Amino acid sequence: MTDAARTIRLVVADDVLLVREGIQRVLDTYPDIDVVAAVGDLGALLDAVSEHRPDVVITDIRMPPDFSDEGIQAAARLYTDSPETGVVVLSQYAEPEYAVKLLERGSKRRAYLLKERVSEPDQLAGAVREVAAGGSVIDPRVVEILVSRAKPETDPLAGLTPRERQVLEQIAQGKSNAGVAAHLYLTERAVEKHINSLFAKLGVGNEPDVHRRVAAVLLYLSTIQP
Repeated sequence: MTDAARTIRLVVADDVLLVREGIQRVLDTYPDIDVVAAVGDLGALLDAVSEHRPDVVITDIRMPPDFSDEGIQAAARLYTDSPETGVVVLSQYAEPEYAVKLLERGSKRRAYLLKERVSEPDQLAGAVREVAAGGSVIDPRVVEILVSRAKPETDPLAGLTPRERQVLEQIAQGKSNAGVAAHLYLTERAVEKHINSLFAKLGVGNEPDVHRRVAAVLLYLSTIQP
């Protein structure tokens, strides 16, 4: 494989010129990462993805036109329009609810990092590589908050049975109950029982269903990330 074949093509989106230029300059120092475009709003980001077909996008969570959750909107759009493009969302908010929104359709090729990681180039570059490879990264501070709301074990999955861990691993890949059942050769009823049990053990039993699933996935990711 050539060096060019291993290069990760990247688009950066942030409405603050100094921030996006800073990210570009930092990541340009890594020979395996090539920043092909740097833009300042949601529309320009989607246009850049269509034009350049990057492997990964780094985007601020809030940008024009509305300064709401444009980064997460972009990630949702790309699930349909460019499913092979990974998304790293940078945010100043450590609340897990934002990560929950990002992962509602699955955790594959998605990362949620606090914006302060821009000053830690190796962590940022590592997240880009992980997402490009199909993995997921959640900022450790977000995971800490989530774990503190759940059970206090050192390993948040310590109380799960092997089968419940298998079910959770499949949920983390974005599979529906039917998809989990097919992969593990279980009935959907059995899958539902395992899911309800692991929700209760992880302390996420009182959230809306989609939030319970994502909260459980976040806890799972916390055990497999370095």
